[in-house]
Amino acid sequence: MKILITGAGGYIGSILVPELLKTGHEVMAVDNFIYQQTSLLDCCSFPTFSIVRGDVRDERVMKPLVAKADVIIPLACLVGAPVCEQKPFDAKTINFDAVKLLIDLSSPRQWLLFPTTNSGYGIGQDGVFCTEETPVNPISLYGRLKVDAEKLILDSGRGISFRLATVFGVSPRMRLDLLVNDFTYRALYDKSIVLFESHFKRNYIHVRDVARVFLHGLNQFSRLKNQCYNVGLSSANLSKRELCEVIKTRLPDFTIIDSEYGKDPDQRNYIVSNEKIERTGYQPEVSIEQGIEELIKAYQVVRRNNYSNTI
Repeated sequence: MKILITGAGGYIGSILVPELLKTGHEVMAVDNFIYQQTSLLDCCSFPTFSIVRGDVRDERVMKPLVAKADVIIPLACLVGAPVCEQKPFDAKTINFDAVKLLIDLSSPRQWLLFPTTNSGYGIGQDGVFCTEETPVNPISLYGRLKVDAEKLILDSGRGISFRLATVFGVSPRMRLDLLVNDFTYRALYDKSIVLFESHFKRNYIHVRDVARVFLHGLNQFSRLKNQCYNVGLSSANLSKRELCEVIKTRLPDFTIIDSEYGKDPDQRNYIVSNEKIERTGYQPEVSIEQGIEELIKAYQVVRRNNYSNTI
């Protein structure tokens, strides 16, 4: 299949693109490479790979590419509450308007696979699992835009939305600002962390397992289409404190300090059920412990905190 991926050089895209190429798909990648990343160089040897440096908001760039695609995966996004609050215009035009443009330019024969976030659940109820039937209640601009874009995808009648847990793990386009990646880096180099809202819980998923769920969606599109699915590790509904305790088992010199001051801009505090996607035959393969071990090794290479989603 011919697959168009926007934001292809990003944290998820740089894992997903080579996996698609290895399984025989043709990939058309679009990215503006705003972070100066070189994450798709290993894909250039594939004759089935093409790449365009461009802005996903530019119809002149996107229209001819959309016309050639069987499947569209809109990964281009300003990810996270802080950067969206800093750049609200870019957040809306990239996270929502560019998705709408792809839908408007595409036809009923073309599939849409979309990554959103389970931060759309906002503040959950203590001890109550959020399912796909749970009303969404996004707190931040980031959460609201992703929820609105998901509705566009599902209303198109030819899409799947994956509500991703907080992603972690090593990627060629590395990010240290994601929670597990950040905490592990601090444990290794700072050897301490000050936690605010340490009881707040969320779910986690490895970046390679995110790539796997997109492959699962391609292979079972007719079965999964027009629905949303939580995608996370059912074994990893953890509070910030619990996550740090897991890291401490690998890095015992890690000191964890609780603080009464500080506030999560997304206010995400929930536990999530992933039963719906699991019933379709998908199971994550990388545990939180395996991901932490992987990160510790990676941080022998990455020794400076300049890998994030901010400019």
